Amino acid sequence: MDAARTRRNALVAALPFAAVVGATCAFQVGASLAKGLFPAVGPQGASALRLILGAAMLFAVLRPWRNWPRPAPLLPMLGLGLATAGAILFFYLAIGRLPQGVAIALQFLGPLGVAIAGSRRASDLVWTALAAAGVWGLVGRDLMSDGPGRLDLVGVGFALAAAASWAAYIVWGQAASRAFKGATPALAVGIATVVVVPVGVHHAGLPALLQPGLIPLALLVALVSTAIPFSLEMYALPRMPARTFAVLTSLEPAFGALAGLFLLHERLAPAQLAGVCAVMAAAAGAAWSSKPRAPEDLASDIPPT
Repeated sequence: MDAARTRRNALVAALPFAAVVGATCAFQVGASLAKGLFPAVGPQGASALRLILGAAMLFAVLRPWRNWPRPAPLLPMLGLGLATAGAILFFYLAIGRLPQGVAIALQFLGPLGVAIAGSRRASDLVWTALAAAGVWGLVGRDLMSDGPGRLDLVGVGFALAAAASWAAYIVWGQAASRAFKGATPALAVGIATVVVVPVGVHHAGLPALLQPGLIPLALLVALVSTAIPFSLEMYALPRMPARTFAVLTSLEPAFGALAGLFLLHERLAPAQLAGVCAVMAAAAGAAWSSKPRAPEDLASDIPPT
């Protein structure tokens, strides 16, 4: 009986960790699948399709109108929605030009910058230096060489714009999530949909977005990128320390590189792999050494990609 109880307790303790890892894998697989939409509608159209269908799923599950606060602080929610739109659109534009692992590592500079800016520890200088070394490993050859195989600097710019959007997502998300609580993701994605859909329609055209042949893949992208990882992370957040969750999410660049390798056949140069690892280590170190936060605060740091 004791052995069975011990195994059961160990399984219960392991499930939140498995949920976070599963959510991280789902995010990156979803990003890889989204690239299958790019030839038909481009990154802008893929962003629009993912947001429309993802918002429909979140509204159906969360029904945010049931938790509308009075008075409603609309400015933080509007900021969060705009940041969500930028994070998704710029990230999709980035992976249209860059290997997925590189784009995700550069995007991680956003939350890493927020974590370091909010702390005054001497160790943050180490994480800053490590992140800078990682970025140099990712893009340094572009600054030193005009040879073949170099990264697309426009794609690097899009990834950095996604990083800035993610940083804004965290800042606005803390205020919005306190007011709107569980309704926050659906409302933020709904606002992002209103912002991004006109961009997708302008770029791809409404007939292209409504092609019946695209809908199954678009539904799969929305499911894998939104519904599944959100559900897994909402299960894990109340069941593990906030810092542990933050460190586990720093594995995203590695999963992105693996998803790009196996699903898209994207390969990284040794310096780029070292850069991905350095950014991961800096993100994990900054998260682990930062002041512990409550799970409900950390919920606003969930990447919208």
